Amino acid sequence: MLAEMSTTEETAVAAPPSRVLVVDDDESVRDVISVLLKEEGYDCVVAAGPEAALELATAEEIPLVISDMKMPGKDGLWLLEAFRDRFPDTSVIMLTGFGDTEAAVDCLRRGAVDYLLKPPKLTDLIRSIERALAKRRIELARKRYQKKLERKVRDRTTELRNALKDISLTYQNTLLALVSALDAREHETSDHSQRVVQYTTAIAHRLGIKGVELDEIGRGALLHDIGKIGVPDAVLLKPGQLTPEEWVEMRKHPDTGYQMIQPIAFLSIPAQIVLSHQERFDGRGYPRRLKGDEIHIGARIFAVADTLDAMTSDRPYRKGTSFANAISEIERCKGTQFDPEVVRAFLDIGEAGLVAIRQDMMAKKAELQKANALNLVRDEVVDTA
Repeated sequence: MLAEMSTTEETAVAAPPSRVLVVDDDESVRDVISVLLKEEGYDCVVAAGPEAALELATAEEIPLVISDMKMPGKDGLWLLEAFRDRFPDTSVIMLTGFGDTEAAVDCLRRGAVDYLLKPPKLTDLIRSIERALAKRRIELARKRYQKKLERKVRDRTTELRNALKDISLTYQNTLLALVSALDAREHETSDHSQRVVQYTTAIAHRLGIKGVELDEIGRGALLHDIGKIGVPDAVLLKPGQLTPEEWVEMRKHPDTGYQMIQPIAFLSIPAQIVLSHQERFDGRGYPRRLKGDEIHIGARIFAVADTLDAMTSDRPYRKGTSFANAISEIERCKGTQFDPEVVRAFLDIGEAGLVAIRQDMMAKKAELQKANALNLVRDEVVDTA
């Protein structure tokens, strides 16, 4: 018995009487409807006009409004529109003393849940109120569910985005390790590959390339010489001039690189750049002797970036030239070796901008080496302890 009483009391606390706002300029109508609804268990408040009704709704939550259609000044339709704009979760029932079908349709079209003639029968009024409140509960539950679902979607999207970012970072680190190994084999430093990527993306950005396409071009620049893995050491590391037969072997590396990475879905576009990175704008490159726009835009950009780095970097057999000389030579070769539009974007960066890219990379490398040295010292101290 006590358990049953406790449950009943909890239910009563959990479900207080529904609050209903009665709006009518006729005080007697307000009082009659209010008294009748209170006897039916509703918590009623009244307002003499639309402005007073909105003030009450602003101060406290009003689940349901019963409003007269015809009132002096602002009428019931104005109040209906105001509630739709400011309190869309409030249900509105309209009352009128005229059996106007067109007015009824207009009310419903504007968002009223029902339309009753004055004076309404108590049974009709209660039935309309219960329908309106039930509809409101269902709508609020739907909105809560939708918000919960949207929140879950946002959370899952964030998780997926983070997971994809982690995967992308893992892929990038793997590619960097692979390129570093290749550069080491060719007695290059990994700085060469990184510089070419930075020059390439800087030029591409000047051409208006952004987002995924920019990332793919950067990966293509990073992997441009991946096919040299298949070139024999006797050819790749030969200090002197290559023989015609050795050049045949060397010129296989774009196709070899393409065959290596083309089956990997996220490297399909970079693979096109790898295959075309030795082509020339005038069609005298290799391996397919493509010309002009037949060459992937990423490969056309890379050709300029690679030439800049090759000319300004020291080699065992020569000293690197100045940026000014390299820029002048690249400009001279536009239309033959290089795409004129790419050269224009390259020149827009300017000598100072290109030098800044190189210096920024050198500074970051120095910071990384310093951090690695500090970590090594810490590890030695820990091991000693």
